[in-house]
Amino acid sequence: MNDGDGDLAAQDRGKRFGPLGTALVIIPTYNEAENIKSIVSRVRKAVPEAHVLVADDNSPDGTGKLADELAAEDDQVQVLHRKGKEGLGAAYLAGFRWGLENGYGVLIEMDADGSHQPEELPRLLTALKGADLVLGSRWVPGGRVVNWPKSREFISRGGSLYSRLALDLPLRDITGGYRAFRRETLEGLGLDDVASQGYCFQVDLARRSVKAGFHVVEVPITFVERELGDSKMSRDILVEALWRVTSWGARERVGKLMGRGKPSSSPSSPSSPSQP
Repeated sequence: MNDGDGDLAAQDRGKRFGPLGTALVIIPTYNEAENIKSIVSRVRKAVPEAHVLVADDNSPDGTGKLADELAAEDDQVQVLHRKGKEGLGAAYLAGFRWGLENGYGVLIEMDADGSHQPEELPRLLTALKGADLVLGSRWVPGGRVVNWPKSREFISRGGSLYSRLALDLPLRDITGGYRAFRRETLEGLGLDDVASQGYCFQVDLARRSVKAGFHVVEVPITFVERELGDSKMSRDILVEALWRVTSWGARERVGKLMGRGKPSSSPSSPSSPSQP
C-alpha cells in the first residue's frame, strides 16, 4: 500500500474514519455485450454484499438490454440508461449522482471489459477503511499489467509521470480507473464543475482529492488487457488529457507565484477542489 509521499500521509495521522456502508460498483458501458454478463457475475461473486450499477450509453450492440436482464434476475443489479455516448467521465458522474441520491456509502469505478479484476475489489475496500479514496495502482510495488504492448505501457506510465510532476501530486498511478471513494469524498470534490473525460477525468478527480486534503492511498492491482470487444482509447482522449493537465499545472504555478508574500485569509484551509 502506498500513502503517496510523506506529507500526505503525515497530514492524516490520527484521522478517524467511519463505517463504509453499502458499496455500489459503477460499470460504464458502450458496446460491451460480450463482457457485461461476465463482469457483473464476477463482481457479485467477489463481493456479494455490493450492489452494481450498469451505466449504459445506449449501446447499439444491445448491452443495455442484457443489463436489464441481469437486473430482472438480481435485486442488487441496477441499470442507468443514458441517451447516448457522452464519454467515460459523464457516465461516471451520472453514476456517482445516482449512487449518492440512493444512499450508498462507497462508490467504485470499474471497467466493463475485465481489465479491472473484481477479485481484487476486497483489497480496495479493506484499504478504504482507513482512507477517503483508494486507487488500484499498476505502478506501485506489486502492481503490473498483463498483455499490454510496450507502446501502451509507455503512454500510461508517461501520462502518470507527467501528471504527477505537472500537478505536484504524490501518486504513482494517476490515470488508472479502478477506484473506491467514500461518499463524503465525492461530496467534497465539486463534481458539478467536472467536465473532463477519459484519462483526464481520472487525473482530475485524483487532483481534486489531494488538493482538498483527502487521504488517498494506492494498492497494487494486476491490470489485464481486454480479450473481447474494442478499446475505447483514442487520440482525442490523449490530446485532451495533455492539454488539461498542462493547463491545470500552469494555473497552479501562476497562482502560487501571485500569492507569494501575500497573507492568506485562511492558512489552515485546504485548496478548493471546485476549480477545474
